[in-house]
Amino acid sequence: MTLDEEGYLVDPADWNEGVAEALAREEGIVLTDAHWSVIRFMRGYYAEHLIAPDARHVMKHLAEYRGPGRAERNDLFRLFPYGYVKQACKIAGMRRPRAWSTG
Repeated sequence: MTLDEEGYLVDPADWNEGVAEALAREEGIVLTDAHWSVIRFMRGYYAEHLIAPDARHVMKHLAEYRGPGRAERNDLFRLFPYGYVKQACKIAGMRRPRAWSTG
């Protein structure tokens, strides 16, 4: 596993759940089922599109995961308090996006 100077995987193919656990520990996050749902969604999206999903797609997934009326826009930021790019993308093994819309 090779990380860039900011701690992101250089090659997303190096990712596995053990890598996610290690990266989460570095960020001070204990991964819950909700975290894993987001991470697995992101990995699936990446496998299909070869880019990290925009945060709005992840928020839509999280709303579906939580159920009708159970998700809020800020749920993603509660899971990853230092931000989608800073923590969720890093833990999910995405390269650091250079230009980004957080949705």
